[in-house]
Amino acid sequence: MDICKIHENASKCSVNTMECFMVLSTQAQKISIVLLCGLFGTLCIFENSLVLYLIFSSPRTRRKPSYLFISSLALADILASIIFVCSFVNFHVFNETDFSKETFLLQLGGVNTSFSASLSSLLLTALDRYISISRPSEYKLLMTGKRAWIALGVVWVTCMTIASLPLLGWNCCTLDSTCSELFPFVDDNYLSSWICFTMVLLGCIVYAYAHVLWRAHQHVAYMEKHQVQVGKQNTRMRMDVMLAKTLVMVLTVLVLCWSPVLVLMIYSIFARLSNRLRKVFAFCSTLCLLNSMVNPIIYALRSKELYSSLRMVFSRFRRQLKASEESPEAESTHKSSMIET
Repeated sequence: MDICKIHENASKCSVNTMECFMVLSTQAQKISIVLLCGLFGTLCIFENSLVLYLIFSSPRTRRKPSYLFISSLALADILASIIFVCSFVNFHVFNETDFSKETFLLQLGGVNTSFSASLSSLLLTALDRYISISRPSEYKLLMTGKRAWIALGVVWVTCMTIASLPLLGWNCCTLDSTCSELFPFVDDNYLSSWICFTMVLLGCIVYAYAHVLWRAHQHVAYMEKHQVQVGKQNTRMRMDVMLAKTLVMVLTVLVLCWSPVLVLMIYSIFARLSNRLRKVFAFCSTLCLLNSMVNPIIYALRSKELYSSLRMVFSRFRRQLKASEESPEAESTHKSSMIET
């Protein structure tokens, strides 16, 4: 029996109404969600924390706008994994309903802010690559560290503002409008607007990377045709192209992970969702967490600077571990010699 029908005559803003959004009905489904969230969330926090450490521990990388944008992406993914896992498991697995509408919308706003900031950071990275490829001679003048920090500030403030709109009054309870079938208290018009905002971001990212890859293809074709000796500028061009290809991989993973969620969100606006589709949506939501987990793996495999820094960290760790293992042996040898004397 559809539990939403039980509360059909009840107030749509009642806390009891949230029970119809708790679609995981079996213990196996709840255990699966816990395992997925626990695995993806833990790895996501560890990997992105490592990326932040590698970037800010090196004076060379932390001054580059490209890595500032990547660090913003890593920070957003860490926040998204923490807020998403805690709120998602608490709601769908433990079925917690002893909180107010405002508390729920605050949690939802945190998840929304983090994932929106993650996507927006990818957009800034795409624009950074776009400028680097299309106007290489003016790149250092156009993309300075100060401008990068200002852009990041604008992005994060914008994402927080958009995510806080339901809490500030744009919800179906305050407006007495149609509620979303996927999120409690969320207005359908707000959900439509957020989907449009996300699609615009994705469209801008795709356009920027399409231009980057087109310029990269032109560059490679020119090099092969004229057999030009690679100078300092061409070497930098190749590095930009390699980083662009890396971020295209990130974008591909992003689209594959987010497409099922966005498709179901769009479908929910125009048609009524069955309980089965809402369960599918709950499991597809974990794909967003998977995306946050995969991003730093791509950086480590494709970025030579981060990969080199990672190898140095592991080498330093091995030396420290080896030294700690040898020190007790040396101390015991010293004590034995003292006893013999």
